[in-house]
Amino acid sequence: MSEKTKIAIAYGDGIGPEIMDSTLKILNAAGAKIEPIEIEIGEKVYKDGHTSGIKPEAWDVLRQTKVFLKAPITTPQGGGYKSLNVTVRTTLGLFANVRPCFSLYPYVETKHPVLDIVIIRENEEDLYTGIEHQQTNDTVQCLKLISRPGSEKIIRYAFEYARAYGRKKVTAMVKDNIMKQTDGLFHDIFKEVAKEYPELESNSQIIDIGTANLADRPQTFDVVVTLNLYGDIISDVVAQIAGSVGMAGSSNIGEIVSMFEAIHGSAPDISGKNLANPSGLLNAAVMMLVHIGQPDIAAKINNAWLLTIEEGIHTGDIYKPGVSRIKVGTKEFTEAVIGNLGHLPEKFKPVSFGKAKNITIPEYKRTIQKKELVGVDIFLDWTGTDPKELGNKLQSLSGDLKLKIITNRGVKVFPDGQPETFLIDHWRCRFVNKEALIQHENPTYYPISHKEIAELLLKLDAAGYDSIKTENLYYFNGKRAFSLGQGE
Repeated sequence: MSEKTKIAIAYGDGIGPEIMDSTLKILNAAGAKIEPIEIEIGEKVYKDGHTSGIKPEAWDVLRQTKVFLKAPITTPQGGGYKSLNVTVRTTLGLFANVRPCFSLYPYVETKHPVLDIVIIRENEEDLYTGIEHQQTNDTVQCLKLISRPGSEKIIRYAFEYARAYGRKKVTAMVKDNIMKQTDGLFHDIFKEVAKEYPELESNSQIIDIGTANLADRPQTFDVVVTLNLYGDIISDVVAQIAGSVGMAGSSNIGEIVSMFEAIHGSAPDISGKNLANPSGLLNAAVMMLVHIGQPDIAAKINNAWLLTIEEGIHTGDIYKPGVSRIKVGTKEFTEAVIGNLGHLPEKFKPVSFGKAKNITIPEYKRTIQKKELVGVDIFLDWTGTDPKELGNKLQSLSGDLKLKIITNRGVKVFPDGQPETFLIDHWRCRFVNKEALIQHENPTYYPISHKEIAELLLKLDAAGYDSIKTENLYYFNGKRAFSLGQGE
């Protein structure tokens, strides 16, 4: 290969410029065939008036190169500033966040000498879409959006990754015992897709005990696939128990563009002091080289880095007397890795990436389901304190619909509420067809019309009620597609 691959790079903020310089020096010394094109992102761009942290012309460079190596940035505190990472991931469709975590025992301190896990995190949906509203004096909401195409894409990617890299097992982490619709959809799709990979073991765990198991028995895991927020948390947990969050790199894979970065932050407190460990960004760059079809160079760098760790040449964040041989700064660590290029580690197993793994995901094929409107949840901002007063008034206004239940913070308060329940000013009021069977283990609902909902909202407005939100209740293919209120 003689032609150089153009890549977009960003030096970022804080320690970003130092670790990017280090990484590029090692890549150049190893013979990586790349042509970096710098774009400006981060704190300065934010403060110049670009609330996304990236200038408009930088998007053209990213589309041209399709590969982005990014140092960490600082997002200014205060309202109006968006997360650049979230913006880039969602705008460019970087649906898969891949975070390999592995033990470097005994050279990097860890209680888990046998640890080699890949966290594959959904990158575009969930609470990280940042759709938030203040609805009442007391209450704000954040919408958790989970889609079938988004879930299927990331789950299928996890199984394809496991197959391509010789992994044995894929574990899903969910909380569908509580969030039966959102996490339930993710889990259902996981079980569907798993059937297509019979050679791979698959299982699922509830995210809370699953996280505890990751921290206590990481050797029992291989590839973990999960939703956006959970993935962000558990990848940091696993990176930390492996030895150091500062050592881990990640890739953000899209169908067209991909981004590679360290998982740590910009650490402005040590900026410019020659203290930063460049390993996280260097490991991300190794992933990038495999992605662009230079696996031999990637292995050469990875093995030199492992040998450097093995030799006890450590930056201050992992330095330990009696284990480390010498404490070095960013520049000295860089030179040590360069000096080890072409040599293999003796204690660690040498790395070989073979051919580049091109993982492709088939195009999503949507199936149309029969959709029936069977009810509506109307959320009210009401400062009263007596649920019976509210319930009786709403019953008198409901007209062609019937008030079924009122909840406050998800707790049933009408009918038959309990006096001990703590109440706020945010009330969910469920209205259904008058013929609905409500005293039943599995309630039966009947169709209603949008006109009936609109007429009810007009009545509520005329009566002085503040309707802050509505959520329509549907059946899809005859199956209830909404959660039941407590006590329904």
